[in-house]
Amino acid sequence: MIISMIIWGISWPSNKVLTSFASPAVLGVFRYSLVLISLLILLILLRTKLVISKKGIPFLLVSGTLMATYNYTFLAGLKNGSPGAGGILVTTLNPVMAYGLGMLIDWKKPTKNEIIGLLFGVIAGLSLLKVWGNKDIFAEPGNLFFLLSALTWAVMSKFTSKSAKYGSPFAFTWWMYFVTLTCLIPFSDFTEIGKLVQTTDMHFWGNVLFSSVITVTLATTTYFFATSKIGAEKASSFIFIVPFSAAVFSFLILGEKLEIHTIVGGLLGIAAVYMINKK
Repeated sequence: MIISMIIWGISWPSNKVLTSFASPAVLGVFRYSLVLISLLILLILLRTKLVISKKGIPFLLVSGTLMATYNYTFLAGLKNGSPGAGGILVTTLNPVMAYGLGMLIDWKKPTKNEIIGLLFGVIAGLSLLKVWGNKDIFAEPGNLFFLLSALTWAVMSKFTSKSAKYGSPFAFTWWMYFVTLTCLIPFSDFTEIGKLVQTTDMHFWGNVLFSSVITVTLATTTYFFATSKIGAEKASSFIFIVPFSAAVFSFLILGEKLEIHTIVGGLLGIAAVYMINKK
C-alpha cells in the first residue's frame, strides 16, 4: 500500500503532462484499454478466473461508472489546475470523506486514534496547501474538479470494499475497469484517438504506459484489493501519504517549488496513517 501511494504521487505530474495531448475522455480510453490488457495478463499469471457472483453486478456497475466520473474530474482538474495542489486537495479530503461516509452508512463511531489521525491529516493538508498565504486556493481554476474527484473516490471505495463478497477482488476490478471504458467511449472523439495512435511522441506513450500499467493496473488494483480486506476507511487512510509524494515529484518533474511547509505537512500525513491504523 505504501509503495502504491508513492506511485500515485508520481502519477499526478505524469498525468498533468498527458492532459496537453487530449481530452479527459480520450485519455481515459487509452488508459483503461491498456489497463484491461495488462490486468488480464496479471490475472492469467495469478490463475484467477474472471467470474463474479450475479449479486455483485450492481456494485460493479456503480463502481465502474464512478471510476469513469473520477477519470473525467481528475484529468479536467489537472488540465486547468496544479498537480501539486490537486494531489493535496484530493488526497487530504478523500480519507476524511471516506470516514464520514463510513460513519453515516455503518453507524460506527471513530476511535480516539482515528480522530487524532484524521485531525493530523487535515492539518497536513492545510500545511501542504499553505492556506495562511493562499486563502483563495479552493476558488482556483480546476480545484472544484479536484473536490468532486475526492467525493467520487470516497463513494467508490465503499462499493469496491464489498468486492470480496462476490468473487476475487482482482476479477471484480477487471470488470469494473471494463464498465469504466464502456462509459468513456461514447464521450470520446475517435478522430482524436486515431491521431494519438499514430503519434511517435515518447512523452505521450511513456506517460500513458506509466499511468495505465503502473498506476492503475498495479497501484490502484492493489488499493482496491486492500479495501476488500481492511475496509474502505482504513485503506483510504494510506492516501494521506500521497500529498507529500505528489508535491515532491511535482518538484522533481515539473519544477514546482518545494518548501518547508511541504515537508512538515508530509510528515504529518505519515503520522495520520500511523495513528488511524494503530491498534
